[in-house]
Amino acid sequence: MRHQKKGKTLGRKKAPREAMLRNLATSFVIYEKVKTTKAKAKILKPLVEKLITLAKEDSLHHRRQALKELYVENAVKKLFEVLGPRFKNRNGGYTRLVKIAPRKNDGAEMAILELVDKE
Repeated sequence: MRHQKKGKTLGRKKAPREAMLRNLATSFVIYEKVKTTKAKAKILKPLVEKLITLAKEDSLHHRRQALKELYVENAVKKLFEVLGPRFKNRNGGYTRLVKIAPRKNDGAEMAILELVDKE
């Protein structure tokens, strides 16, 4: 039974699901935009927002925590040198989820997750 098991599984076991989300988060930090299915984007959004909040204060501990989530050191560097200072004065809500046309092949609902403009 699935009583009190929170979160979406996306049809994957735990390890492949976490690896996929880490890949998406790394791509999002590097390119500042990612096009994926709506379900994956909804799960990725809080993960990325927490990383950006972490990057607002540059410390060794925060860098190591971010490196646990992201695969590439260049992504961590960009997170702390570009994205953290950009959103220094913003209290959350760094990303926007824009729904787009369904995928032609299987009709999956697609979305673009992107950063909002800085304030």
